[in-house]
Amino acid sequence: MVFECFGDKKKVVIAMAHIGALPGAPLYDADGGLDKLVEGVLADIEKLQAGGVDAIMFGNENDRPYVFKAAPEGVAAMSAIVQAVKPSLKVPFGVNYLWDPQASVAIGAVTGASFVREIFTGLFASDMGLWEPNCAEAARLRHNLGRDDMKLLFNINAEFAHSLDQRPIELRARSAVFSSLADAILVSGPLTGQPADQSHLRSVAETVKDVPVFANTGVNIDNVRDILSLASGVVIGTHFKVDGNTWNAVDAGRVARFMDVVNKLR
Repeated sequence: MVFECFGDKKKVVIAMAHIGALPGAPLYDADGGLDKLVEGVLADIEKLQAGGVDAIMFGNENDRPYVFKAAPEGVAAMSAIVQAVKPSLKVPFGVNYLWDPQASVAIGAVTGASFVREIFTGLFASDMGLWEPNCAEAARLRHNLGRDDMKLLFNINAEFAHSLDQRPIELRARSAVFSSLADAILVSGPLTGQPADQSHLRSVAETVKDVPVFANTGVNIDNVRDILSLASGVVIGTHFKVDGNTWNAVDAGRVARFMDVVNKLR
């Protein structure tokens, strides 16, 4: 089960294009400015598309420490960067502004994204403090911006955080589809680059039948066979980087080898 934007693709691979730190973030390179950020993203896009990924998702993973409410300069910069690289895209794309659902939806809507990933539901104790997203506001914003076609991918077990909701994860997933209109459910590990608990992925995939279920973190060439036996697709960032380091540039060889395995599975 996949979205229309992926055509007849099965077991979809969404690759991350991690934008460098945006204006306002501590790691922002003011000397390089937006031109350097665009240059870095374009280089990653070229390698990801050459390797055959099915879609690309732009994220601001470098904006550490993360925030719950996006800064205006960050939203403006990310929108400008995505718009600048769009002519180079040959595959569908999505966006994710960590960790602000409204900002993610706004950026996705104005840039023409096919999907948005975020923490939309739940209550978490996190590195950033008490985490309480507002799904209703994000969904209403999508509707008011005329982008009901843009899919909302619900990451239901946030990285860097512990859910304060004690319901089993499969019940939280089913509830998100029923009460909050999730277009897809994403299952994550405890940190970026760390695999999701496969028992969690299995229980969610066996329970949620109406929408796609994706593995959101820690997917690599060694575990992708097992993961795709359960999930409709994967989101992958760290494994595609030089030396498997989240903060490095994309390694074209890693992408090609991974997609060769996936294409044989498909």
